[in-house]
Amino acid sequence: MRDLFLLDPGVTFLNHGSFGATPRAVFERYQAWQLELEREPVDFIARRLVGLLADARAELAVYVGARPDDLTFVQNATTGVNMAARALGLRPGDEVLSTDLEYGACVLAWRRLCRFVQVPYDELFEHVTERTKAVFVSHITSETGLLLPVEDIVRRAHDLGLVTIVDGAHAPGQVDLDLDALGADFYAGNCHKWLCAPKGAGFLHVRPEWQERVDGPIVSWGYEDPATFLTRTERQGTRDAAAYLTVPAAIEFQREHDVRKRCVALAREARRDLCALVRTEPIAPEEMVLQMASVRLPTPDPELSTRLFDEHRIEIPVSRDGTLLRLSIAPYNDREDVDRLLSALA
Repeated sequence: MRDLFLLDPGVTFLNHGSFGATPRAVFERYQAWQLELEREPVDFIARRLVGLLADARAELAVYVGARPDDLTFVQNATTGVNMAARALGLRPGDEVLSTDLEYGACVLAWRRLCRFVQVPYDELFEHVTERTKAVFVSHITSETGLLLPVEDIVRRAHDLGLVTIVDGAHAPGQVDLDLDALGADFYAGNCHKWLCAPKGAGFLHVRPEWQERVDGPIVSWGYEDPATFLTRTERQGTRDAAAYLTVPAAIEFQREHDVRKRCVALAREARRDLCALVRTEPIAPEEMVLQMASVRLPTPDPELSTRLFDEHRIEIPVSRDGTLLRLSIAPYNDREDVDRLLSALA
């Protein structure tokens, strides 16, 4: 599998979770789309792009269990979360309830719009008040790599009349999605992480009753009457849509090379070995761990990531406060990569 990717062979790459990595065949399809754009930009953008995006959305819709017209492409999940947050029409005093495990960039977005209340995920609904308007949770958390019970969270939130927004940045490619069955009002996902599409390929799924309230990141020609959810969010000025159009190729690659079970098993095994080495307890039950696993360090070490790269050519992140080391196991990783990390840490 390693030969199918473009990664530097001199680096032990255990940080797929940050930005992903694109296989050679998928990257070649991406470059082919870019070349096609440059050969006749006007024909590509002005005449063909709407249809090409519709075709790509249709394939993505099958993959994530949704209707194509309920999906729109965005650059990344954070963009999708921002669009969802602004669609809520929050007023001063309104609260959005969330866990204390959320991605920092999204936390900053919410704090600009409302009172953002963060609590332990297993206490989430104990903190609902009359001011609570929505619940925001990650499907798989970023820093800790934990699979949260989003199905139960969405169901309970809707029972209380609350809007639900799910940050699915790490879910596509790690879990099998059925967004229609999940029923979240908004679901933002990345294709460039675990699905291994090119950088800048994400999506936002919006239930039909919310679509007229969703704006694009900018106001452009898509707002010309008769404007729709898709025109407002897709017609966003001159841009390179090649990453979006390559998503079907990434889906095809994963279907042909689906090694997720092996990756999950290795991630859990590696977590056990890391906890034994640094002598700290697991931060959560094993069933909450898929292809990312975070381990608590015995003492905070914010410089550990830099030292591992400079001294051992191991690419792996440490949390901003230096308390957690996060390991990613992607298709190109094997036991030797884990052993190199254990040896370096020792």
